[in-house]
Amino acid sequence: MKPLIVLLVTFGISMVVTELIAHYNIALSTQIAMAIMLVFTSVGHFVFNKGLAMLIPAFIPFKKELVYITGVIEIAAAAGLLVPATRTLTAWLLIVFFILLLPANINGAVKHIDMEKGTYNGSGPRYLWFRVPLQVLFIVWIYWGCL
Repeated sequence: MKPLIVLLVTFGISMVVTELIAHYNIALSTQIAMAIMLVFTSVGHFVFNKGLAMLIPAFIPFKKELVYITGVIEIAAAAGLLVPATRTLTAWLLIVFFILLLPANINGAVKHIDMEKGTYNGSGPRYLWFRVPLQVLFIVWIYWGCL
């Protein structure tokens, strides 16, 4: 829920700012909002690394390292969306990234993982009713605003 709020609030602020500068630049506003949301979520990879590592299926090794790497990827992707020369490639890679993250979110929901607390007291499968559409929204947002 927090990433969605960051995305929408940042988009709104960016729309106001771009109106003052360039008469509403919707594409730029979507790119800025996604970049800021990615930086916001990347912080979670360093703060809530235990809980995020618990989301990763058991057969995948080096879970904590993978959490840190994906946090760095999100920061790099945020920068890539804001650079015109790298925006298209970054957008396509982010779409793939969000698709690849979905199994970890499903795994976490099935195991009732609370990623912020690093416990098995999360909301469970009902979390997917929010998370799956949110992933789809992120993908559509990137496709619509960054490609």
